[in-house]
Amino acid sequence: MRLVVCDRHRIFAESLSLVLGDAGYDIVAVTDSPEEMLAVLWRTPVDVCLLGTGCAAPHVMAGLARRRVVAPDLAVVLLAGDADAEVPATAKHGVRGIVHMDEHVADIVDAIARVHAGQVVGLPAEAARPAADLTARERDVLCRLVRGADTEGVACALGVTAATARSHIRSILRKLGAHTRVQAAAAAVRRGLVDAETGDWLPR
Repeated sequence: MRLVVCDRHRIFAESLSLVLGDAGYDIVAVTDSPEEMLAVLWRTPVDVCLLGTGCAAPHVMAGLARRRVVAPDLAVVLLAGDADAEVPATAKHGVRGIVHMDEHVADIVDAIARVHAGQVVGLPAEAARPAADLTARERDVLCRLVRGADTEGVACALGVTAATARSHIRSILRKLGAHTRVQAAAAAVRRGLVDAETGDWLPR
C-alpha cells in the first residue's frame, strides 16, 4: 500500500509514517504542506492519503476531488484533532475514514488497512452509505434531477415516456430515502454522489 501523510503537526506526521513504514507500508511522502501533498498525488500513484483536518481547507478538498476523477481508487483518511475545525467527510472528496490523533497507534494503522480493503471507518452513517445500488440509468436520472430537470425533462432527455421516467424517479426516491425530487437531488449532493455545480456523477 502506497501512502502519503500530510499534517500541520510535522512531528506527528513523521512519527506516524515511521510506524507505518515499520508495518510494511510504502511511504511515498510526508509533508506539512497540503499543496505539496496535492503535487505528489498528481505525479505519483497513491492508494491512501492521510490528511490532517488542519490541512483540509476547502481548496485542498476540491483538489482531492479533481484528482479522484482520474484516480478513483485514491482513498482519504482524515486525521482529526480536538483543536481542528470540523471538515465535511464526503465521498466526493474520497474520504473513506476518520481517525483521531489521540487513538492508539495500532488502531490508526488498523483503520488505514480497513479503508484500503474497501471499508468505511468512523464516518457518520449517512456519509458512509454507498450509492444505494443505483443502476446506471438511475444515476443518469439522478444527475438530471440535480441539474433541475422535471419528470418531462428527464423523459425527453432519455427518449422515454413520462411514465418510464416517473418509474425511475420513484426507484431513486426509495433507494435514497427521499420523498421528493428536490430531496433526492439534495441527498445526492450531500452524500457526494453528484457534483452540485456540474450535475456529473462523481467517482467513488
